[in-house]
Amino acid sequence: MQKIKMLKNMNNLLWILAGNTLYALGVALFILPAGLITGGTTGLALFFRFQFHIPISGFVLIFNVAMFLTGLAVLGKRFALTTLVSTFYYPIILGIIQRLAGSMVLTQDRLLATVYAGILIGIGIGVVIRQGASTGGMDIPPLVLNKKLGFPISATMYAFDFLILLSQMLFADQEQVLYGILLVMIYTVILDKVLLFGSARTQVKIVSRSYQEIHKRILQDLDRGVTLLHAQTGYCHIENDVILTVVSNRELSRLNRLVQELDPDAFMIVSQVKEVKGRGFTKKKEYR
Repeated sequence: MQKIKMLKNMNNLLWILAGNTLYALGVALFILPAGLITGGTTGLALFFRFQFHIPISGFVLIFNVAMFLTGLAVLGKRFALTTLVSTFYYPIILGIIQRLAGSMVLTQDRLLATVYAGILIGIGIGVVIRQGASTGGMDIPPLVLNKKLGFPISATMYAFDFLILLSQMLFADQEQVLYGILLVMIYTVILDKVLLFGSARTQVKIVSRSYQEIHKRILQDLDRGVTLLHAQTGYCHIENDVILTVVSNRELSRLNRLVQELDPDAFMIVSQVKEVKGRGFTKKKEYR
């Protein structure tokens, strides 16, 4: 048991390191060479580099340590431990990649650089968050304000990013600001996709007089759970059970063929759900 727990922790650590490395690659290979601006800790670092000529990796390290200590004091030891790796690893790997990349420029197209930077940063942050960790830095102030004053975390994050982008207008032209806004939008969308990757499922409600046969076939052929909801039709007031089941997107076509085979007049309601937890999805199935 102890060995399994150790392997799981090691796996989580590797994913956190990988996420921070992707984040650093997006900054070092696309944001800096293309002269892009962004929000978060990196955006602050760009501002301080312009104003006070402080190296980006050095500022990020100092700022991350300060935010780490703030999180430790306000949010507790458990939170601090989840951000410890990112706090120290990200600025170090960013500095290493900067030195290795040197003056290398992968693309002269700012739009292309914005897209790729957004993809890498979004995936990187998403991978870290999926491990129950944090990238530290500007992730921490919104969490502190939420705990102390009850401010919504997402709204506070957007507000900070917006203010950081505005601060960079001192040295950035209008086009850079527009690219910066686009960059934040791209990595926010990608982040949401990564957090939901592999979790999205399809919920199906089936209204049919052949509900008994359909629910047995779903259990036998698809090996999916079924819940019967007692219902009454609104027009004829006929008592009838409604089948509720959740399947993967790939299984939806099989389910549709199965229902049409048993009852071509069946009424089906299909909807996407963001996440499903429980046996058959996040836990192993049990057969009785």
